[in-house]
Amino acid sequence: MAFRECAAKSSAFAKLAYAYTHREEAAKAAKAAGKRVIATLGCDVPEELLCAAGMMPYPIYALPGGNMEMADKYLEYAFDPLVRAQFQRIVDGSLNDFCDAVVVSNSTDVLVRTYLYLREMKRVETDVAFPPVYFIDWLFTRKRMHQERNCLVVSLFKEELEELAGRRIAEEDIRKAAVLCNRTRSLLRQVDSFRTAQKVQLTGAEMLVVCGSGFYMDREEYNKVLEELLAELPSWPQVHGRRIFYTGSVQTDTALYEEVEETGGIVVGEDTDWGDRYFDRDYNLEMPSTRALVDRYMLREFSSKKAFVSQRVDALNREVDKAKADSVLFYFHIYEEAASWDYPSQRESLEGRGIATAHFAKMHWPKTEEEQQAFSSDLRKLIAGEGA
Repeated sequence: MAFRECAAKSSAFAKLAYAYTHREEAAKAAKAAGKRVIATLGCDVPEELLCAAGMMPYPIYALPGGNMEMADKYLEYAFDPLVRAQFQRIVDGSLNDFCDAVVVSNSTDVLVRTYLYLREMKRVETDVAFPPVYFIDWLFTRKRMHQERNCLVVSLFKEELEELAGRRIAEEDIRKAAVLCNRTRSLLRQVDSFRTAQKVQLTGAEMLVVCGSGFYMDREEYNKVLEELLAELPSWPQVHGRRIFYTGSVQTDTALYEEVEETGGIVVGEDTDWGDRYFDRDYNLEMPSTRALVDRYMLREFSSKKAFVSQRVDALNREVDKAKADSVLFYFHIYEEAASWDYPSQRESLEGRGIATAHFAKMHWPKTEEEQQAFSSDLRKLIAGEGA
């Protein structure tokens, strides 16, 4: 990763960048101190409950180019490449030394299938060792009946955590954790305002590090570092470039954002769970805990994996306007079909408002040489204000 001089010289940013590139360290330290570490797969595992139970969440990440022997053995190639790599890290023993359990949420259809494969492997593959696996089966439509059912889902998950923790999770524990997590989200929104303002002082790649590092840090320490960074950001120089909004496959490293910004753009927003969507809604402290958790996770901005096309069109328009973006970059990994269904209607709506778009679908991870050439060419057109 290469960052601007202001970021490189920032002690606060250096702490975040270290956590971002050394993602196991805090989890291993927590485990060594006697704390349970819970690996999560999917963006709808309630972090407030894990924190309330005295556990450290650890989102399972994967980077391109790793060994895929176990994924090739057990999964069809029609699983999207990021999920295949995450599955590999679960079943190859990478998590065994420091994770006590894996929690999978049904945030996407492919994660439901992943859970079923893991469950079956636990049943029949006695020579493959990985942590016990739990599943959260949300309903994603916003109706009263489904809210009630999701309250039951949260209650059942809370009981599972209590059994794992060996103690009851009190309401006061949940409230205390919610206050802490709300503080994180508030600080992230404040930091993000430095890239969404008319005068941009924070790049998209820098914000990706700021947000992503928090998944792999002690929460109280993370909040303190964010406060340090906020004190520094007003002095950071302005960034110039075409304002680009990103939508599509989650980016768990900065390579794609850096390429956009080296070409002359600035990623001023995204609707992924390693960005804006993570911190866009708080836990309502005025509600009973179960209902507050349901509302926090079910009423966030619409995900491409769990929403109607019309909802995604409106959601993207809102996010693009909030970021004051000039152009939108659509980028989807191969076998990530659901998000691509939204694209024709989203493009029509955006281009009808004079916002240029570029669309890249069925992209390998990492990109092939041919894909890289096409991407670089069309990216330059987008940053020049043309559609691609």
